[in-house]
Amino acid sequence: MSRVISKTGVVAALGAMSGTSLDGVDAAVLQTDGHQIHGFGDTGYRPYSDAERAVLRKALGQWHGPDVDAAAELVTFAHAEALSEFDQIDLIGLHGQTLAHEPRGRGTLQVGDGDGLAQALGVPIVWDFRSDDVAMGGEGAPLAPFFHFACAKWIGATQPLCFLNLGGVGNLTYIDPSFDGPEASGALLAFDTGPANAPIDDLVQARLGQPMDRDGKIARGGAVETGALERFLAEPFFARMPPKSLDRNDFARMVGLVSELPDADAVATLTAMCAAGVAQGMAHCPKPPTRVLVTGGGRHNPVLMEMLRVSLDCPVEPVETVGLNGDMLEAQAFAYLAVRVARGLPTSCPGTTGVSALVGGGVVSSTRLA
Repeated sequence: MSRVISKTGVVAALGAMSGTSLDGVDAAVLQTDGHQIHGFGDTGYRPYSDAERAVLRKALGQWHGPDVDAAAELVTFAHAEALSEFDQIDLIGLHGQTLAHEPRGRGTLQVGDGDGLAQALGVPIVWDFRSDDVAMGGEGAPLAPFFHFACAKWIGATQPLCFLNLGGVGNLTYIDPSFDGPEASGALLAFDTGPANAPIDDLVQARLGQPMDRDGKIARGGAVETGALERFLAEPFFARMPPKSLDRNDFARMVGLVSELPDADAVATLTAMCAAGVAQGMAHCPKPPTRVLVTGGGRHNPVLMEMLRVSLDCPVEPVETVGLNGDMLEAQAFAYLAVRVARGLPTSCPGTTGVSALVGGGVVSSTRLA
């Protein structure tokens, strides 16, 4: 392929993210040199249909076989549709769809054919971001923290703060912006806080045939079952020191804790579990953060946001309050990481994934460096 990515300077990178909430493909353009954010470009969204979500759900937790093959084909097709809407792009960062994540066991699996998409779209693609990190002893997640550091610099932060992503799983990034770069020891600490939207979505889908608790309306009408909440917080995961990560279904059994509750009480309790996991995680921050900026679908749930504000000792705000796009932040993150991989820069470090050394994971398809 003739496309050339320069070793320096600002490029237009397109990031694509299909998250554990299984809602669709987010795509976003970022202007960056792999260090600083120089601008935000166009965004796009390609939703999954109910039938497509069913294909993906069927493959969750599997490592190979016909269900995984079907999911991989679907993810590649959906990304081709989403990414073909953009032009004048220098590089694409393809996260793919996580089907299984077991960093201390079988590894990590994201489906989506980077080689095939690079050929079809005529643009170099960086993909398989997590495998190298896991191979070097890391959790392979979360990977957005290096981008969160760049965002903290972009908004002019001078005091420690946190980014909280509430997708299917929750993850927290603690940032000390007094450091020059994200790879510096002490600049970042990141880890999964626990389940977020996934169990709520799964329960609402199973019981009511709805994809989510839109605007927290179901939870608002319910009461939290404190016994179930206490049993949830007794899980060994919360006693582990970070960095640490979760698979989407690691806490699938928590739905069993609310199985006997009425719909509204069950959803309210699952929502409280998400907030309580975050509150437990905040105790790991090296210094008290001055604010928590929330991204991901969970920030649209006012009940969850209220629970977080009650639980945490600092302001809790959606990232839009500082001029960022919470629906596209993860897609933008993989645009940023793609440029770093293409230029040989690290994308994770001991403080973000527990990896043994700085690592710039990712497979580069059809890219030549000038």
